[in-house]
Amino acid sequence: NENIVIGSIKTIEDLQLLPVTTKEDLQKYNDDFRCVPINKIIDYTTTSGTLGEPVTFGLTDKDLDRLAYNEAISFDCAGIKEGDIVQLMTTIDRRFMAGLAYFLGLRKMKVGIIRVGAGIPELQWDSILKYKPTYLVTVPSFLLKLIEFAEAHDIDYNNSGIKGAVCIGESLRNQDFSMNVLSKKITDKWNIKLFSTYASTEMSTAFTECQQSIGGHHHPELIIVEVLDENNKPVKNGESGELTFTTLGIEAMPLVRFKTGDIVQLHTEACDCGRNTLRVGPVIGRKQQMIKYKGTTLYPPAMNDVLNIFENIESHIIEISTNELGTDEILIKIAVKQQSEIFLQQIKDHFRAKLRVTPKIEFTTKEYLNSLIFNPMSRKPIRFFDYRKNTL
Repeated sequence: NENIVIGSIKTIEDLQLLPVTTKEDLQKYNDDFRCVPINKIIDYTTTSGTLGEPVTFGLTDKDLDRLAYNEAISFDCAGIKEGDIVQLMTTIDRRFMAGLAYFLGLRKMKVGIIRVGAGIPELQWDSILKYKPTYLVTVPSFLLKLIEFAEAHDIDYNNSGIKGAVCIGESLRNQDFSMNVLSKKITDKWNIKLFSTYASTEMSTAFTECQQSIGGHHHPELIIVEVLDENNKPVKNGESGELTFTTLGIEAMPLVRFKTGDIVQLHTEACDCGRNTLRVGPVIGRKQQMIKYKGTTLYPPAMNDVLNIFENIESHIIEISTNELGTDEILIKIAVKQQSEIFLQQIKDHFRAKLRVTPKIEFTTKEYLNSLIFNPMSRKPIRFFDYRKNTL
């Protein structure tokens, strides 16, 4: 871009003189972002493709070292130390960056690793009882399945030696950092500490909670973060906006002012853990998944929280489409233990109380929902389906 004067960029604030990079840019010009010869690429990773076509990221040898350093300081933040043993309940294959990052980071810390991978509660418990890990790395909702299995098979999970779980893929907290329904359900039964993390393939960097549980700590040597409004201008302190970052120290695919699509709030007040870095709060929602429904702005995480409250709901998905008026329509499909009109009314009342609106709700079977949620082509459970006509 001939309008960019490199010499004029001397401070972090001066980055605002540069244009932003979007997910669409990465999808359209994927190979153009590679800054090293192809023979320097050691690892081939792809994004999970939650918001469109997956993007390929190559990592050089040095990029893998940086990834290991990032994860080591992140796990250290959560209190994991040499002498601990960590059970990995996420995939390390399928071109998934996170599983590899955890392995490399823990290895760098000289921490023992048990690579069990995702799913299969029986195998997870077999490993927990055999190798006595102190921490787990997992999607938090899977911990409920582990509790369920343990209860059905008389496993004393509170005396299993597990101290904590580093959680990915699902939110654990409300905006004020209080525990949300999912994390309460887990910790009401299993006395373990849950640590929330926020990361993406594009940033090769993680924001992980410390013992204080008040946001994921920023690693300023690895990444520069901004929170931008609709006009790509920084929001005022304490306001929410789109997390945008510039990576530092990446060789193969460095990114400048990349817009993540995630709406967050930054927190800068002092943390009792002694770290002075800013912290990223729980993701409010994905910008592209924002729903305008009967005059109210909604994001899927808020609807998930409402549904998670009900013990009777075994599974759910959220479908968004465009109705004949050209506005957003929400249909929530649920599988329940016991169907009744009274229960349906309870859900609707709770939606109205929490979110001011009531979407359409339909009963279906757990088998039907699981076939959609646990798509063999996806590395993460999918609960949100966007069928709107004008989505990007």
